[in-house]
Amino acid sequence: AAPRPAHGCGSGALLGRFGVLLQALLALCAFSTLMLKRFKEPKAERRPWRIWFYDTSKQAIGALFIHFANVFLSDLTEEDPCSLYLINFILDATLGMLLIWLGVKVVSWIVQHKKYTYLVFGEYGDPPQAAAWIGQCILYLLIMVFEKTVISLVLLIPGWTKLQQILLGYIPNPQLELVLVMFVVPFIVNAIMFWVVDSLIMRKYKQKDTLDINGSTETPRARRTEESQVLLSPDMDFDQSESDQDISGPRGTSQKMKQPSYQVVI
Repeated sequence: AAPRPAHGCGSGALLGRFGVLLQALLALCAFSTLMLKRFKEPKAERRPWRIWFYDTSKQAIGALFIHFANVFLSDLTEEDPCSLYLINFILDATLGMLLIWLGVKVVSWIVQHKKYTYLVFGEYGDPPQAAAWIGQCILYLLIMVFEKTVISLVLLIPGWTKLQQILLGYIPNPQLELVLVMFVVPFIVNAIMFWVVDSLIMRKYKQKDTLDINGSTETPRARRTEESQVLLSPDMDFDQSESDQDISGPRGTSQKMKQPSYQVVI
């Protein structure tokens, strides 16, 4: 077994049996937030399961890449890998989140400028095409590679070693440190990140605010209000005998006009 430092978890602890168990539990709990987000969407805009899988699987691939990259980078040193993993994770959740947002915006602008319809995040065609999903996964993975490269360069700046020594040095139990680093903190931060990024890369539904009715512009809310007033008005007389009126036409002939009948459509 690798020697264990006085404080912190030992080398290889992240890939040990207990560490792998924590990572599997983290993945299950973190991605459950994406399922919760789907059920919180309005019913009219709720994504089908296939579209939801296409959207969330991109995040799954990107998150797995970032996670294993952090584990690999943390085990390169003989120092406490838990604190180094935590530093990587905090940078991914702060500076990395900004880089992901910037990357998605830049890629989306390029794709729309080049009119590559199937590479627009969240657009898969009708019916949904697996080729569009694969192309978007590749683009999102390239964004994650860019983000991790920048974070790795930031870690080369001197001064991180002192922060690493004091970050979790007050925790004497290595397993407790592993739980905090591999489950508690990542679960809270990942849940927020998954929710935000999913809103960023999912298809944007734009509700039409106005309806063109006989050349006039009317909002749906105003239309519903007007219909309710017509249907619920106490002065309405639905007597067939009084609904017909005799009016005099241009040629003096008597014409009969019927008042419009209203029908409640459910």
